[in-house]
Amino acid sequence: MSDAARIVRNYLDAMEARDLKGAAGYLAPGFQMTFPGPVTFTRPEELVGWAASRYQAVSKTYHGFDVASDEAGDVVYCRGTLQGTWLDGSAFAGIRFIDRFTVAGGLITSQDVWNDMGEVLSHRQK
Repeated sequence: MSDAARIVRNYLDAMEARDLKGAAGYLAPGFQMTFPGPVTFTRPEELVGWAASRYQAVSKTYHGFDVASDEAGDVVYCRGTLQGTWLDGSAFAGIRFIDRFTVAGGLITSQDVWNDMGEVLSHRQK
């Protein structure tokens, strides 16, 4: 695994463990993450607060990490599925996701997230 992919994986592992201070240590000044909507955050605590109204817990199964480079740094695509527990205590699994990270100078400068969670939530509410 490349250094950039390892940085991303370490960040994601810290987020999943809710080690928000540890996760923040992987982020560059000016970091921004964008979720579907678009919903934008600059700190892990903001994401966790927002997610609390959507599910109790979530984790990722990784299907791969792909690395490329552009003028901003190394670009890491992480893909797989989400599983966890909805607010009502029922389980979910198999929700597709892909995240795009930019890593420069050993730190993550941006994260863009695409997943089917909103689509699954809207079907549950019908």
